[in-house]
Amino acid sequence: MIHLENVSKVYPNGTEALKNISLDINNGEFVFIVGPSGAGKSTFLKLLIHEEKATFGKIKVNGYDMMKIRPRRIPYLRRTMGIVFQDFRLIDKMNVYDNIAFAMRAIGQPEKKIRKRVSQVIDMVGLNGKEKCRPNELSGGEQQRVSLARALVNKPEMIIADEPTGNIDPKMSFEIMRKLVEINEKGTTVIVVTHEHDLVKEFGGRIIIINGGEVERDDRINTKYHPSDDTIFSNEEAVV
Repeated sequence: MIHLENVSKVYPNGTEALKNISLDINNGEFVFIVGPSGAGKSTFLKLLIHEEKATFGKIKVNGYDMMKIRPRRIPYLRRTMGIVFQDFRLIDKMNVYDNIAFAMRAIGQPEKKIRKRVSQVIDMVGLNGKEKCRPNELSGGEQQRVSLARALVNKPEMIIADEPTGNIDPKMSFEIMRKLVEINEKGTTVIVVTHEHDLVKEFGGRIIIINGGEVERDDRINTKYHPSDDTIFSNEEAVV
């Protein structure tokens, strides 16, 4: 579970990236975070993974108090979450199998367990037969599937996807989103930052619009888009 209470983030140059935000994201939710560039979305995500610390307020993520967490506990916090990046962040010299296995080796899992689990997630994301390929031999969509598999391999409580469809074609974007929905349906909390209206309208759920460092809207729309859902995008600039 994520709990933010009166959270603000002010950078040393005086920029107030987030302003008095309060919200809860419950276990098992599927949440879209949308908003314009500079709205505070990236800062919001950085607070969740403790790349940044809030200036004021209270934050709890998966049982960890983010205002009091000690540096040695941060790796344990991050083991509770899997992160999918827009730019994939794969290791070029490693093949698909080793890119995924790396996340398990980093926390000292035995090779027998790694082989079994990596095989499972490769199958889950539809990359069978690609195990020995290196990133430069894959399409953008395939690279993002590797990134997703790596995020899943340690069975995290939460998946955070930061613009996961930003560098892939529309068809593959929908495939990646369908995979995230399937993961969510099995009980994993999923948080997706995106600029893509069509994805939000198609998949629905909870939509949090951040604008000017504040939560402008926090709504739910039906899983399938219908015309009345356009009301959530009353300010077109807010989510482009």
